[in-house]
Amino acid sequence: MNAVPSPNAPAILHPSAELARFASGLQYADIPEAVRRRCEDLLLDCLASVLAGSTHRAVKSVAKFARAMGPTDGNSEDYVNRRLTSPLFAAMVNAASAHVVEQDDVHNGSVFHPAAVVFPPALAVAQSIGASGEELIAASVAGYEVGIRVGEFLGRSHYKIFHTTGTAGTVAAAVAVGRLLKLDPDRMLHAIGSAGTQAAGLWEFLRDAADSKQLHTAHAAASGLTAAYLAEDGFTGARRILEGLQGMAAGMSTDSDPAKLVDRLGTRWALAETSFKFHASCRHTHPAADALQAVMRDHALQASDIARVVTHVHQGAIDVLGPVVDPQTVHQSKFSMGTVLALIALRNSADLANFDLALQDGKVAAFRDLVTMELDEEVDGAYPQRWIGKVTVTTHDGKVYSGRVDEPKGDPGNTLSREEIEDKSLRLGTYLGAATESQVTGLIKNVWAIASKATVGRLLPA
Repeated sequence: MNAVPSPNAPAILHPSAELARFASGLQYADIPEAVRRRCEDLLLDCLASVLAGSTHRAVKSVAKFARAMGPTDGNSEDYVNRRLTSPLFAAMVNAASAHVVEQDDVHNGSVFHPAAVVFPPALAVAQSIGASGEELIAASVAGYEVGIRVGEFLGRSHYKIFHTTGTAGTVAAAVAVGRLLKLDPDRMLHAIGSAGTQAAGLWEFLRDAADSKQLHTAHAAASGLTAAYLAEDGFTGARRILEGLQGMAAGMSTDSDPAKLVDRLGTRWALAETSFKFHASCRHTHPAADALQAVMRDHALQASDIARVVTHVHQGAIDVLGPVVDPQTVHQSKFSMGTVLALIALRNSADLANFDLALQDGKVAAFRDLVTMELDEEVDGAYPQRWIGKVTVTTHDGKVYSGRVDEPKGDPGNTLSREEIEDKSLRLGTYLGAATESQVTGLIKNVWAIASKATVGRLLPA
């Protein structure tokens, strides 16, 4: 029988161990100022998304479960139940809520939504242990840097079947919490090992309009947090859970590249590559939505002028959006290319309010049927590093217009200003009465001052 390795055994610096060493040692002072500020932007964007999702039926189910199972006191904010509780249940509930309105961030190259699985557990633990704002930022950056690289490592084949935010996200959550708990490199490696063995999330739910996407982020946040706390206590995990012979890549990928796990650690800041979501829909729809918007603006077209729209897309868009041909729920409609483009054509906006009305609008359904997706060699070749938007629009009088967008709104080269982020946060935070304008304004103020806080404390005013 093999002996259980000591939690203090020296780690061999294979890729998983290099990630663990980086995450364990990352200090606030190591992070460039621009990256720190972008982390604050992303935190606010995430918390506003949590508030916007807090009234959703599926989120309320997760919140009801947490209320029944979790303690009624603690220091961690549960933004859905509006109570303080343990970090585990606050992280679970807030992560479920962060991902439901489809307004949280995305990293193009990894096809991964880091905020929803990094900030909920990191904030919950920081509040629970009395960590400083600087510690919260350092931990969150560590989670982003590791999670994004795991997503890139797992490759395009992984994303075809697996929801990367649920899989790589479990590791990202463990790293963020592990950094707050000050795990040494060896214990951080064990946290990664325990997180990786719990990683899960399959795309099949899209075909049934199921609620699984909220479970994916809730599970990732809670499982990653659990892995980190267990590692702190000496619980061991696989040392090569990512690249090992029976690790994540072996079971979940056919094109994994271990070199991507350690790509320029400490010099390339992947967090700064993350995009904000401008439209309230799956990110795969955004390039085409922006391209259609440009064509209609440039040629003064109305929806009634259009006979057909062909979107020229990458294979990932077809894999994720293709199964949604007749959306039955608001959430499922956000994965319908036709619905998103119909809202752009008819309302010039695919925002939360317009999606709430879309399923009952016969004009939206009629326009949806005019939209098709076609695989485009150039777009597919650029993906996932670049998400190019290309459309061909044919009008009823036979005219044909082409549109192209190389950087959709929200991408790093076409990003949102702090003023735009504040405006978005106010709209999200007050959506369906989730919070008052004064509460959201207070939240914004607290996030912008987060780095100066000796202890994070509550961020949403009562």
